[in-house]
Parts: sequence; structure tokens; C-alpha cells
Amino acid sequence: MICASAVMKLLFLVAVLLAFLAVAHLAAGKKLRWCTLSPLEQKKCSELSKALLSALSPVPSSPFKRVSCILAHSTYDCINKIRENKADAVSLDSGDAYSAVKLYGLTVVAKEIYLGGSCVFAVAVAKRGTLDVQRLKGVRSCHNGARWTSGWNIPMGFLLARSDLMWVSGQPLSQAISGYFNASCIPGIEATYPKLCALCQGPKSYIWDKNHFCEASPREPFYGSEGAFRCLKLGLADVAFVDHLTVMSATDLEREEYELLCPDGSTAPLMAYSTCNLGNGPGRAIVTRRNLQKTAKKFLKVIQHLFGNRGKEKARFELFASAPFRGRDLLFLDATQHLQLLGEETEISQVLGLDYVTLLQGLGHEGSSLSNSLVRWCCISDLELRKCEEWALNVRSDPLVCVQADSMIGCLELIKKNEADAVTLDATHAYFAETCALAPVAAECYGEECASSTWEEPDLLSHPGGLPPLYFVVLVRKANQQVSRYSLRGKRSCHSHVYSPGGWLLLSQYTVGALENGSSTCNLTSAYQNFFWKGCMPGASGNLCKVCIGQEGRVKASSRCAANHHERYYGNLGALRCLLGDPTGRSFGDVALLEHHNLLQNIEYLNSSGWAAGCSPGDFGLLCPDGSRAPITNWRTCNLGSVPPSVVVTRPVTVTKIQDFLAKSQESSKTSGFQLFESLRYGGSDLLFKDATQGLVFTGQMDFKSILGESFFQLAQSVFSCTSAGILDFCELDTCTSSTQP
Repeated sequence: MICASAVMKLLFLVAVLLAFLAVAHLAAGKKLRWCTLSPLEQKKCSELSKALLSALSPVPSSPFKRVSCILAHSTYDCINKIRENKADAVSLDSGDAYSAVKLYGLTVVAKEIYLGGSCVFAVAVAKRGTLDVQRLKGVRSCHNGARWTSGWNIPMGFLLARSDLMWVSGQPLSQAISGYFNASCIPGIEATYPKLCALCQGPKSYIWDKNHFCEASPREPFYGSEGAFRCLKLGLADVAFVDHLTVMSATDLEREEYELLCPDGSTAPLMAYSTCNLGNGPGRAIVTRRNLQKTAKKFLKVIQHLFGNRGKEKARFELFASAPFRGRDLLFLDATQHLQLLGEETEISQVLGLDYVTLLQGLGHEGSSLSNSLVRWCCISDLELRKCEEWALNVRSDPLVCVQADSMIGCLELIKKNEADAVTLDATHAYFAETCALAPVAAECYGEECASSTWEEPDLLSHPGGLPPLYFVVLVRKANQQVSRYSLRGKRSCHSHVYSPGGWLLLSQYTVGALENGSSTCNLTSAYQNFFWKGCMPGASGNLCKVCIGQEGRVKASSRCAANHHERYYGNLGALRCLLGDPTGRSFGDVALLEHHNLLQNIEYLNSSGWAAGCSPGDFGLLCPDGSRAPITNWRTCNLGSVPPSVVVTRPVTVTKIQDFLAKSQESSKTSGFQLFESLRYGGSDLLFKDATQGLVFTGQMDFKSILGESFFQLAQSVFSCTSAGILDFCELDTCTSSTQP
């Protein structure tokens, strides 16, 4: 009994003690531990703690009263301290923030917002008149940080996309960079490649706590964008890779002495960073542990409300100012306008942007993986998959994996999301690829003159006249005399697919008047719905699907009018089928709007396959622009315009990889049983590549506009300025434009 009474008293005392501690904790307010990287940051953090305690003392219900400042050795030491519950939060460059999320299990809770949004331009700065971007190999370079947005990720992605920096499969990227520059300072890089730290000047020591040479820490003098610019100004480097926020604050003398290196080889003043840059990417982000998200966001909300640029206690302490502490960019970048708090469980690709995340994956930020050694080709049907799998069995270079989507649009999305690597696109979809920030690798070359001038003559594209074109023709049955070029309205139409360069885009100039009298008809697909009575335009809807027939053996709803070969009226061969109707004589059109290539071969194929037994080239005619008709062999003079070549596209960082793969595949197809440019044996036409292709021409550093031609590109721009396309909305989601006020 006595023992039980003693226990009860002890439990009562423990309860009183716990209650007292709880009250004391509430009175003191919660504490958040901020990770700092230098004595100057430690000092600013300490002043923030004092200002917060003073500002919140009259508010007993405030959730925060104290900030504890945890000094770390480097940014990665900060990440480790947060992961190990020795610190709680820090603001990091987006490259490091991505690593913190993907490799260390942390999460992003906010991002810094600057004037114009949340992103920064990556710029290359050099002394005026000394350098251009095409002569960077072998120079001395200073970078703001290893795997940082403006000093590493975007510049290296830029050099890889131009094939200036050669990165061999299986080789560490650091090794490739070490062989490219003569000497560098890249704070935070591993000590494996001494040349990448050769220009650094941080203190050296065998004692880890005292060694800051080439470390991602302000105690390395050339750390950060300010440090990289300092390295250049001291004459130790020829070029500095920094963010535009640094050059924004350059002095008048510095603006006279230094300039930006532009992608086209020209130079520009420091203040021209919005038009002369290597690309843009997300700025800094604040990371914490997953179980601390709510607490960290409450803390950021409180300090921003009090000490931000519009803070009511700004006179007491300025959150985004470092000058009072004789430093720059302490705790946050000084250019920060406010912090944007993120929603719960926001995906890292939404925070940093899809393009940036796929760039980081391409640069190996998640370490080496099987996908890095593979080429993932995108297919849009079972027929293409069958051909691709045979290609994979015959290829003698990088392993090929065949990935399937339901359309060329679907392939674009997969490549954007780094779930596929390459696909061949017609000219209109290549225009989409340009909007989606993808890059051209090669263009198809048609005609006998292309057979011996592919990879051996990479400048063929830039020759006068460019590559031999395809021609957009309007095909009719000779017996149908009631149809002319001027009487297409109200007819049954057969198109290769929605967005096709000829039967959708160029056709607009002769039907719904996309550019008539200088004004465009908005929503071109809807205009066609009203122009034609009915038809088959795979990928469209409504009456433009009524003539489509789908595929035998498949659920009709999943294949009828599909934007792939599962719809038997898809493509140029499909449009010809549609004109003839199915073997029972039903579901046919009055006109077929297609490209001239392989027309005679396709007619012969439909005759021999039993689809249209007895048909011959003489059964068809072409509608000419002047209203007359001509034999189908007169496509050079009787056509409605030329169609640019189809283009192989990929992400910028994988251009060289895909180019090498295609070069080897094209070479091996000369001696193996597999032929890249043949499809009929698989039961289709134009699978993976157009069958008329004689070879592929490497596009070098040409952009989509140069490949597709000025007139086609302008027509596409005009039409899509008011015609909606889901892929354009998908690709134009840009995290860099977000500037929501707190």
C-alpha cells in the first residue's frame, strides 16, 4: 500500500513537471534551427534571432520566439545536418535543392522570388574583346558552384547540346569538364579532378574543419556568383559562369570593362542578360525535413511578415539585406523580393520546372543509372513497336529500348518528362518541339541525291534550297469529276492526321483562309469541322472522325480516329485507303490530302494486299492550284506547297548521344537485314521514319526555324497564336514566370 502511494505521488510530480515544461515551452515559443555557412551568416542569423525575440515578446501566442543558428562546413554539410536532425532549414541553389530532395530525402517548402519571377539567367562573363562562346575550350573558368544552376547545369547543358563538350557514355561529367577547360575553380566539386579546383584560393588544411579550399562555402573566396565574378576580375580566369543577379549590381566601371558572351557567338553589354544568356533556370529554394514542413513554413511566414521587404518590423531587421553585415547574399540572396511558400507535397518538378529537372537527370544528378546507357525510342503504335524491337535486335551501339505512346504528342510529353529520349516528328510537331524546348538531331533527306550525302555531308541542310522537299498534293479518283480545288467545301475529306504539315496546316491557305487578307481564322480544327461535310482526320473529333474505321481486332472506341497506326486511315497510306474506302466499298472520302512521297508504291501495295484489288495509278488524279487536274506523276508542278522534312528530336543534353546512335544505326543498316527506312514488311507505312528517306542529315547547331524554313515557321506561329493545342499549354508551363505576392 505504501509502495503504491509512493508511485502515485511520483506520477503526480512527473505530471506537474511535464505541465511546467510545456507552459515554459509555450512561453518561450518554438525554436527553429537555421543552417549557416560562414561567420558572417552566423552573425546575421544571430541578429535575426534577437530581432525576432524582441518583436514577438509582446505576443505571447506567437508560434516562434527563437532562431538557433547552426554553423556548417559547406552546403552539403548543411544538408546532412538537416537530415540528421542537427539543423532544420537552409536556402540552397536549386541544383543542391534537387539533390537534397532526391538523394537525401528532404523536401522544398518555399522558393525565393526575384524581380521578374523565381528564375535566374545563366550568363557567361568575360573581359571585353577577349573571348566568344565558340572559343571556350581550353580557357580558364570560374563557376559559382558545382551542380549549381547558372554555374554548372545550364552552361554544361548548353555546351553538350552544341556538341562542344564531348561526354562519353559511362564517363563522369566532371572528367569531361576537366578535359575541356584549362583550369577552373568550381567550389563543391570532388577532389578527384584537381584541374577543376586549380584556380580556387580557399584555406587549405589537413584538418577538415579548417579546410575550405574549393569548398561550397563562403570561406572559399571564389564561391557563389559574386566569388566567380571576383575570380574573373582578379585576372585569374578568362570567363565566369554566374547568374544575372550578380551582373545587375555591377559598377559602371565593371560594365565598361566586361561583357556577356551570347549563344550565337556575339557579345553584349552586361545589362543585356535577358537576350544574351545560356538559358534560365530556377533560383534558390528552402529545404527542410518532411516532418517539419508545416513548422518551417510557419516560421518563414512569420519572419517575412515582420522583416521582409514589406515587413512591419523592417526598421528593426531586413531579411533580404546583407550589407549591414559586410557580406552578400547571407541566408537568402539579396535580390530576393519575397519568399513564395509552396503547397503540401508539391512535386519537385513543379517547383523547379520540368525542363530543369530533366536537364539535371540528363547531367547525372541522381547518379548513374541503367537509363543513362540506353536510348529510349518512342513509338506510336504496335506496328512501330514491332519495327523498333527488330531495330533493337540489330543495333550494334547503345542498347535500344522501345517506349510506346498513343501519338506524336504523347511522345513529346514522354521526352519532356525524361521517360523517352527520341522520336521522329513531322514538321508541325517539330514546331511543337521547339516550343517545348527540345532540340533537333537530324532531318530526313528524300530523293536519290540524298543517298550518298548523309552523315558525310552535314552541311547539306544549309545549302541553298536546303533538303529536297516533299510536296502536299490533293488526290482524287479520276472518275469523280465533280471535285475541283475550288469545290472542296462540303466534301468528304481524308487527312493523314490532325496537325499534319500538308493536310492540316498548309491546307488552311486554300480552304479556311488561315492567312487570307492578313487575318487568321482562330481554331483551325474547328474551322475544318465547318468546312468539310465529314471526313477522317485521325486525332480530331466530331464529323472529322465519321469516315474513320479504326482497326480490326481492336475495340473500336480505342482505335477509331486515333492519332496513330491503330486507325487504318492514319498517315499517307491511310489517307489513300480512306479515298478508296474499305474493302466492302464503304467509308470513303472524295479527296485525300497527303504528301506525294511513295504514292505510286502505296497504290501498288493496296492493290497487291487485296485492299483495293485492280486499282492503278491511272485511276487517280491531282487537283492543281489553278483549278485544273494532272496525272499523279506531275506532283512537282501540281501541288499546294512544299512540306519541310521530318526531324528527329530529343532533349538538348542528349543530342550528341542520339546523333551517335543514329549514325551507327544507319551505317549498320547497310550490311544487316534490318532497314531503317522500310515499313511495308511490318504491315504499315512510314513507321519510325518516312519510307522515302534516303538518309539522315545531322542538323548541327541549326535551330528548328532554320530547318523548317521561314515561311512554314511563320504560318505555324500565326495558326497556333489562336488555335489551341494541349501540348503547347503543357510545354508553356514555366515556373520562371511565377511572381505571386506573399
